[in-house]
Amino acid sequence: MRYNERELLSLARQPAEKAAEIRMSVPKKGNVLKKRLVKLVVNFLFYFRTDEAEPIGALLLEHCKITKEEENIFSISFIEEPERKYCFECATEEQCQEWVEALKRASYEFLRRSLIFYRNEIQKMTGKDPLEQYGISEEARFQLRAHRQ
Repeated sequence: MRYNERELLSLARQPAEKAAEIRMSVPKKGNVLKKRLVKLVVNFLFYFRTDEAEPIGALLLEHCKITKEEENIFSISFIEEPERKYCFECATEEQCQEWVEALKRASYEFLRRSLIFYRNEIQKMTGKDPLEQYGISEEARFQLRAHRQ
């Protein structure tokens, strides 16, 4: 994926949906867990050294699998590269579960399914397409009809 580095840094500075200092390991560094500031902004998971303001990495949470591995450990792996696995160790099982849920809700796929679901529900209740007033294209309407079948 291509991205503009300045825009990505600007996004990393935005308020986070969720942030915490937790231990993580990255695929190229083996299984060494290091304390990192992890910050969820939209559908990016940024990670920082705890004493630095700029991220040392970012994960785009698309086409990925978020798995609770153990009581307080979860992982993120990517469908195209399952061997590229990031592990995160939380302080508690509760914190781990909160992260897993937040990360699953952050993906484009989840947001798209939610939009389609709520659009269908509103249309059932009102008899009107709630996005029609915004001039949504016929292609989007086709996607909605195809999803109902």
